[in-house]
Amino acid sequence: MTRPRNHTFQAALIFISVAQLTTALKCVCRLCENNTCETSADGACWNSVMLIDGKEETDKSCLSAEKKNQVYCYSSRNVSKRNCCFTDFCNNENLHLYQERPSEVPGWGKLELAAAILVPSCLLCVGAMLGVCVLQGPRCAYRRAHKQGAEEDLEDTLMAPDKCLKELIYDMSSSGSGSGLPLLVQRTIARTIVLQETIGKGRFGEVWRGKWRGEDVAVKIFSSRDERSWFREAEIYQTIMLRHENILGFIAADNKDNGSWTQLWLVSEYHEPGSLFDYLNRYTVSVQDMMLLALSIASGLAHLHMEIIGTQGKPAIAHRDIKSKNILVKKNGTAVIADLGLAVKHDSTTNTIDIPSNHRVGTKRYMSPEILDDSINMNSFESFKRADIYALGLVFWELSRRCSVRGIHEDFQLPYYDLVPSDPSVDDMRRVVCDQKQRPSIPNQWQSCEALRVMGKVMRECLCAGSEGDGEGDEGVLVCRL
Repeated sequence: MTRPRNHTFQAALIFISVAQLTTALKCVCRLCENNTCETSADGACWNSVMLIDGKEETDKSCLSAEKKNQVYCYSSRNVSKRNCCFTDFCNNENLHLYQERPSEVPGWGKLELAAAILVPSCLLCVGAMLGVCVLQGPRCAYRRAHKQGAEEDLEDTLMAPDKCLKELIYDMSSSGSGSGLPLLVQRTIARTIVLQETIGKGRFGEVWRGKWRGEDVAVKIFSSRDERSWFREAEIYQTIMLRHENILGFIAADNKDNGSWTQLWLVSEYHEPGSLFDYLNRYTVSVQDMMLLALSIASGLAHLHMEIIGTQGKPAIAHRDIKSKNILVKKNGTAVIADLGLAVKHDSTTNTIDIPSNHRVGTKRYMSPEILDDSINMNSFESFKRADIYALGLVFWELSRRCSVRGIHEDFQLPYYDLVPSDPSVDDMRRVVCDQKQRPSIPNQWQSCEALRVMGKVMRECLCAGSEGDGEGDEGVLVCRL
């Protein structure tokens, strides 16, 4: 049988290779005559490059079988590169160290090396950033469109044509945040209100009755110089969980600027009877009416003062300007507390008090003794609460005087009307309240009516000073005002 052709061919190749390995090689030799050398049997052609004094030095020659198996054929990183080969003149190729270390390219300075490294890196970073932008662009655009669409959907829902103010207020109080309508909705409401008539004036500006979808609203218009008061009141009204049936219902805040003047609007519920001051000037009240008004005012102030702890909690708030002009009467005979521009908030976690930075300090006639004599502890939130309780006692006094029992009642008067001028100064009030320790008088006929007798007792507790309590200064105020 004959052997296949391919097997014969493979045997011939093996024979030739073995013959070449066992015969001498001709190699390039840098220092030899004719630049050629011949190896011994089993020798090799040698090619090397070395770094000497910063320059590459090459060498080419023949290696014997003994040297071939030593270090002559092994490269040393950064110092030399050696190569052994086994065919004639195979070492003719020039070796270079910079093929492994670009930093050692002859003639390259540090600036060129830095450029060679930094420029591609910067281009790579820019390319990566552009890639991210290209990839994220549609996603960001989608998010913006989605957010805008969500806000527009919310506005469409809240501003549906069939929505009335009560439903809007319910929606904003039950939406989860309890901090008011979205700003976009507030602005839409404010800019669709038609002003009807002026219903009040004050240091801050004017109050107007306006119309929104046929319903009455109150619009408090601040002048631009009272921007801090406007901003503070809008901020307080939008405090989480503040909404209460005995605190004025906030609807919207907006600023209107036509280029020549700026108006700052605060939109709230409209209560036709007006302020308690105006109401008591016009009407007397029954015992039941008096108790209902007093209870609702106290409930509103208690909610302000109360801290609600939780993720949807509410900070404790002190009003700092309780008076009959800042209390509004509702059609159902209850009252709401308004004008929160001077209010302060208490952060129980840090025990800090957020005091507004505006020039108003409250109404002098209703200032407590510790405010008048400058002994109030401004670092204690309880001090601000007690000052509110003192002013509440004066409001109760105004209210009780107009209570008609068997046709007997008093004319309406402001507290201390018989002891200070119509526009008293701080010195006038300090002299009467602190130095003389005077308080509004309680008529004898109140003793014949149980409700008025109780109101008188409550008033005395609200209006007492520290020395009338337990004799321990501020602690006395704590005892008789809480």
